[in-house]
Amino acid sequence: MFNVEKDIYYVGVNDHSVDLFEGMYKVPDGMSYNSYIIKDEKVAVLDTVDAAFGKEWMTNVKAVLGDSQPAYLVVHHMEPDHSANILAFIKEYPSVQVVGNAKTFTMIKEYFGFEVKNALTVGEGSILSLGRHSLRFIMAPLVHWPEVMFSYDETDKILFSADAFGKFGALDVQQPWDDEARRYYIGIVGKYGVQVQNVLKKVSMLQVDKICPLHGPVLEGGLSHYIGLYDTWSSYRPESEAVMIAYASIYGHTKAVAGMLADILKKAGKEVVLADLARTDRAECVAQAFRCSKLVLASVTYNAELFPCMREFIDCLAERNFRARKVGFIENGTWSPISAKLMRERLACCKDLDYIENTVKIRAAFSAENAAEIEALANELI
Repeated sequence: MFNVEKDIYYVGVNDHSVDLFEGMYKVPDGMSYNSYIIKDEKVAVLDTVDAAFGKEWMTNVKAVLGDSQPAYLVVHHMEPDHSANILAFIKEYPSVQVVGNAKTFTMIKEYFGFEVKNALTVGEGSILSLGRHSLRFIMAPLVHWPEVMFSYDETDKILFSADAFGKFGALDVQQPWDDEARRYYIGIVGKYGVQVQNVLKKVSMLQVDKICPLHGPVLEGGLSHYIGLYDTWSSYRPESEAVMIAYASIYGHTKAVAGMLADILKKAGKEVVLADLARTDRAECVAQAFRCSKLVLASVTYNAELFPCMREFIDCLAERNFRARKVGFIENGTWSPISAKLMRERLACCKDLDYIENTVKIRAAFSAENAAEIEALANELI
């Protein structure tokens, strides 16, 4: 627990038992499930936490509340890691009003099988007065669930941003924000760039001094950096002038050629990310592809198809609206050399891709002929 401001408190928890977030994303440094309390003439508790941490969270809440009775429980986001303790909180504080939008209350019934009797439904621009503090509600549908909303404390200029501006990692682990926030954003929110852009326009009209997300640290100081990255990511613009080479190799021949290309590019002064798709965290590979301005896909043909990890990687890119990048190919095949064609076909739904003319065509293992092809591909990338 700590003070966000003199009468705003953090009462969230750290989870080091979780290995996969949303059943998919590796989180070796755990997760935080954030919850906040505003103590005013009327007390508001903002969100709950994951079911496994209900007792710890309630202890934190009671330590801050003391004898005070909360007037409101605000539900910004219905994902169970933030909403699982709504009923327990209502049972503990029966007079509390649960604040949400119309979709929030529909989802509470769907998830937990009960209807909120003491519900306060809010919409875009609704104001909840607590006394000195007033919360203005901002609807943020599909960032990243349909019921998501933000709230803005007009007194202390704090944006409570639901899952937006969150990151992987528990709060008791020190790590740079950008990398784990990028992996989190691209994986979880990346598909919904248009919706993120819409809510960023609303936020741009506000003076924001701090951002309190539902995962990760409270953000303050240099907020333009965090907001700027969200603008870049949700606009699908490259973050860095760099080349990612993502390869799928069986016996090491495709890996060797990918490494040769990487060496040429590095000698030319290019930043290069070289990723073995079979061994590198998938979410990290996807995030790096979005970070870089250029992508080279290198794959063997396998069962007259793409090697599975390459197929899955491209599908992850396409699902998240990968676009506006320069893309090249390295293919490897002896009796069925069609992986470049298959990779390009799988990218067909991605918009504004600029395909490199030169393709490296390996026939089982590197040959003298491939040296010229690698040089030509490198020259286009440079």
